[in-house]
Amino acid sequence: MGDKLSHGERSAGGADCMDGMFRRSQEPEAAQVVVARADPMLAQVDDNPAHSRFDLWVGDELVGILGYRRLDGIDAPPAPGTAVALMHTVVKEEYGNRGWASVLVHEVLEECRVRGWRLHPVCTYVQRYLGTHTEYLALIDDQGSG
Repeated sequence: MGDKLSHGERSAGGADCMDGMFRRSQEPEAAQVVVARADPMLAQVDDNPAHSRFDLWVGDELVGILGYRRLDGIDAPPAPGTAVALMHTVVKEEYGNRGWASVLVHEVLEECRVRGWRLHPVCTYVQRYLGTHTEYLALIDDQGSG
């Protein structure tokens, strides 16, 4: 039985391409897990370059991803100065509407700043986040793609 997903902090029907990403083993389901509001101290965000995404972990559970891709088409981890598109933010549905997508996006933007990436925010959640967190606007690439 697969876990439902939400894009950003809201449900979306387009999660079929992510089917199975958050699947657990076929164990009998225990009591319903109650997920608290997001706490950045409980979160760990790791780059997963093999899948071109950042993974959001809470304890030992993968609860969200933020996908990226290089705009120059090269199949290698982006170097400083590389233009990178932030493609989509996905959080498990039971973690939705609790601030976990915000924690993920914040951590990814901080890492992009450290790495010197020039960003193209394709994801609408990232676009909205940037609208209210203007300290990250300097990361936006205004030179076009490439």
